Amino acid sequence: MELTAKALDALTPGSYTLLDLRSEQETAYGTIPGSVPANAAALPEGLPAEPGRIVLFCTRGKLSLETAERLRDEGFDACSLKGGYLAWLMRQMQRQEAEELCSRVENSLRKRFRLKLWCNFTKAIRQYELVKPNDRIAVCMSGGKDSMLMAKLFQELQRYTKFPFSVEYLVMDPGYSPENRRVIEENARKLNIPIHIFESNIFESVYHVEKSPCYLCARMRRGYLYRYAQELGCNKIALGHHYDDVIETILMGMLWGAQVQTMMPKLHSTNFEGMQLIRPMYKIKEEDIKAWRDYHKLHFIQCACKFTDTCTTCTNNETKSKRMEVKNLIREMKKTNPGVEAHIFRSMENVSLDAVIAYKTKGRKIHFLDNYDNPDGGIEE
Repeated sequence: MELTAKALDALTPGSYTLLDLRSEQETAYGTIPGSVPANAAALPEGLPAEPGRIVLFCTRGKLSLETAERLRDEGFDACSLKGGYLAWLMRQMQRQEAEELCSRVENSLRKRFRLKLWCNFTKAIRQYELVKPNDRIAVCMSGGKDSMLMAKLFQELQRYTKFPFSVEYLVMDPGYSPENRRVIEENARKLNIPIHIFESNIFESVYHVEKSPCYLCARMRRGYLYRYAQELGCNKIALGHHYDDVIETILMGMLWGAQVQTMMPKLHSTNFEGMQLIRPMYKIKEEDIKAWRDYHKLHFIQCACKFTDTCTTCTNNETKSKRMEVKNLIREMKKTNPGVEAHIFRSMENVSLDAVIAYKTKGRKIHFLDNYDNPDGGIEE
């Protein structure tokens, strides 16, 4: 029986006996804290009266595995450290590297990127009242740059907020390739984000859908996230949509949907009672997220599959979308109107109902002619 270095770290101190089977010369270069030198050939002589679980290790895990098997045959609860001391040492180096990276990332949010990331994050939370005392929030992570940054910002918020709230970091695997899943898990490890991964078969379900597979996929993913978050006792899910997503959605609605509406900073769920959706990245620009990512040389998944909305960040012809067209349109307009993004964003806060032909509210359409002949119905421009 073999035990991984990660599993060894999870054992309760004092619940096992750790034996180092290496030579005195080898142990002089270092050993695992708490281990006791032992002679493999002499075992079980020298063991405590009640050793409990015995974990043995050598340099690479071969001698310790053979010794563990012999001790188990003799009735002892013995196992070998998989990969030996070198595997444990490699894990410690990886943990140290991750701790250093995580520390740099967190310090950058407090200093270098404070104004553009942290301040805009907290501004949205205050302005739209996204987080309240005793909330339990499911931070939904797709594995991309936006949701990974959101997770780190929530960790910072928990450190400095004046009221209590709790967070669960959710990753739904809708059918990622093994490579994409490993990238997500490794980034979460390096950034010290304690993720909960749960699986679904959404990609498989929508793969052969010809009409609006992206819409169906997004709806299904959100439903799964709501359900799992509710099972964990959460009352809110947080999504990583940012400032650019908001203004692009406004233009897409106008140009392709013949409607004026925006991506709201928070919504009540219509299908999951008591649940809300919040978007705390609402005021953070994508260019600032990319700057943070590139500054730390971080690499996140970009396209999970050809149907997901993360594909809009691609530039190949196959996955080019309406959102990509809007991105390009805004980029062109900025050349002659640098404030165009802010103007689009603020237009949703300056809607004049007296100057529109019609509008909808709670499923009902209100036309300007409905009240035009009333005393105050038609207002002169």
